[in-house]
Amino acid sequence: MLITMLLVFIANILLGLPLFISLITSALSGFLFVDPSLIPRMLPQQFFSGINSFSLMAIPLFILAGNLMNAAGLTPKLIDLAKSLVGHLRGGLGYVNIVSGVFFAGVNGSAVADTSALGSLLVPAMKKEGYSPSYAAGLTAGSSLIGPIIPPSIFMILYSSVTNTSVGDLFLAGIIPGLILALAFMVMNFIYTRKANIPKSSTGIDLKVVFRCLIQAGPALLAPIIIVCGIVFGIVTPTESGVLIVIYTLLIGIVNRTLDLRKILSALKETTQLSSAIFVIIAASSIVSWLLAYAQVPSHFAKLLTPFEDDPVSVLLLISLITFVTGMLMEEVSALMLLTPVFAPVALHAGVDPVHLGIIITMNITIALITPPMGACVYVAAAVSKIEITDLFKSIWPFVCVAVLVLLILIFFPSLTLAIPDLFK
Repeated sequence: MLITMLLVFIANILLGLPLFISLITSALSGFLFVDPSLIPRMLPQQFFSGINSFSLMAIPLFILAGNLMNAAGLTPKLIDLAKSLVGHLRGGLGYVNIVSGVFFAGVNGSAVADTSALGSLLVPAMKKEGYSPSYAAGLTAGSSLIGPIIPPSIFMILYSSVTNTSVGDLFLAGIIPGLILALAFMVMNFIYTRKANIPKSSTGIDLKVVFRCLIQAGPALLAPIIIVCGIVFGIVTPTESGVLIVIYTLLIGIVNRTLDLRKILSALKETTQLSSAIFVIIAASSIVSWLLAYAQVPSHFAKLLTPFEDDPVSVLLLISLITFVTGMLMEEVSALMLLTPVFAPVALHAGVDPVHLGIIITMNITIALITPPMGACVYVAAAVSKIEITDLFKSIWPFVCVAVLVLLILIFFPSLTLAIPDLFK
């Protein structure tokens, strides 16, 4: 059954059919093996029940908040702040790219959106500074991976909806891994700038400029603090925090007179398009997930992992390997929604903390965003950098390796993910 479903899915993708249709037709082929009489009843039921979750309402709200911040002109101020902090270093724009990725992570949690914004603003300048186009594009795609790790994170909300894990704990657990990923890319940029002999951009840091940029970027920097604190301290639910941050962003834009009706409508349009695509994929994925559970596929996987059930590290390594390969061939939301119900019971039985598992799965799915041939961030980075996608596919692997190295560190040292959540227990 699984082989047939996979072949049907791949064939539909190669034919250019939309992803959600590919998932549904794959599920239909699976129903033929299990029980065709279930199709009229279970297919529409699971399609709608998959998105009938209050917590999922937070996704379009966080996306809207990010779009409104972009429309209000707050994101360029985050880049200016990054420049004031690290732009004076040798190869400063590379560090600016990474630090901006950290700042942008707290705005919308979307790696693809961050790639587009950072690439269009920084890649041309990086080329002028002496960076090769492929490295500049690769670093942009790599630094955008920080977005789904540091809160807010769409992937973490999806994981929470499947496993009933606390969103607040997941958001707190993502802070240190996100910063470690940023540090790893900084080390990589340090090595590259020495080899490529990239010059310094300025003479030194100017504290007056830093202070001015900090004041200007302050409203955007407060957004993730409002989100995380509101959820962690039980003041608001994730969905309510999404409403709060949208209202906050609207007020900032209106007070600063940087948002008008045209920009708001444009942000709403972009949010509707992206949210619709995400939700229809979630709905289609839920059909496949239910079918796999009905056919007891998770229990079969559990049997395969039985020799490692007393070794959480081995279980996480195997899960990461399977997720890595799956992410190369499947869209990230689909991969997360399909694999989480299969792997979560196995990992929890092996003694893996559900919050730690959520970070590991999120990290795996995030790495897939820069992994050929399906990595969405690679295509966006190539487009905004105006380089051939095949050239970027060849040069993206060092960035993938750095991200995988961070993943391995997190697997072997779970305290890095659980340290902050444990402080609030």
